[in-house]
Amino acid sequence: MGTPGGAEGRAPVPDDLGQLADHDARHRTLAGGAGPLAALDTGGDGRRGTVLLVAGFTGSKEDFAPLLRPLGTAGYRVVALDQRGQFQSPGPDDPAAYSVSELGADLVGVAAQLRAEGVGTLHLLGHSFGGLVARAAVLADPGAFRTLTLLGSGPARLGGSRAQLLEHLTPLLDAGGVALVNEALEQLAMTDPTARPVPEPTRRFLSHRFLANSAAGLRGMADAMTAEPDRVAELAGTGVPVLVTHGAHDDAWTPAEQEDMARRLGARYAVIEGAVHSPAVENPRRTVEVLLDFWASVPAAADTAEALR
Repeated sequence: MGTPGGAEGRAPVPDDLGQLADHDARHRTLAGGAGPLAALDTGGDGRRGTVLLVAGFTGSKEDFAPLLRPLGTAGYRVVALDQRGQFQSPGPDDPAAYSVSELGADLVGVAAQLRAEGVGTLHLLGHSFGGLVARAAVLADPGAFRTLTLLGSGPARLGGSRAQLLEHLTPLLDAGGVALVNEALEQLAMTDPTARPVPEPTRRFLSHRFLANSAAGLRGMADAMTAEPDRVAELAGTGVPVLVTHGAHDDAWTPAEQEDMARRLGARYAVIEGAVHSPAVENPRRTVEVLLDFWASVPAAADTAEALR
């Protein structure tokens, strides 16, 4: 849940430090519906558009660190976000405040703030659980976003072994809080023969980040992720261009589920080789190529409006 995973030989260990990769973004805060939201912002004029990146369950804005400099060099302003209760974004003590709709409303609010700063074209990307949240934001306000990218996300609730692991979250939180959950996950990783080695500085960061999570947020997001209905038809009805992309060996929502979702959406679809569930860290170069290709394929909003006249 807290670190990239995958069987040995399927996804190579990154030769950078993943979440600690160098970038030029500055730390800033944006207003959320329940408090400030921490972000990394590359700034610049974003001549090709602005991208809002949303982290998944137990993740943070740093999960996109390897993408920030390449996307900025390509002409995009990039804003990567900690959702409420994640890492450096404080959150409420009520698990109900972490529903997909509440979190999606935060993204709609962030989009409004970026527009007030002069942002025109805004692309939205959600990783894993962040994809469910990003979908909710698009459904709530389709006009706020030029495109939506679902990165390692699915059509509905999470199932399989990762969902089974989440079932143990509540009793662990009740027994020892976030610290006990972190300890249990670290022990699980050490005994898992398929776990990928993580550089020691990154391991320390991941532990520090996990311990900063809100206990209510962990509980609320886990509940939301395992109860989300299938809203693919609703998303297709918005007309917002969608990219579905995932690691070739994704072990959260299966590749078959995600390919089927893309088909049902009429979406662009791309598989990222050499990656499991965290392509931005596991194969950032290919992830950047897939994203740039998608955004370049979508006409600007003004062009689309002209074509509809």
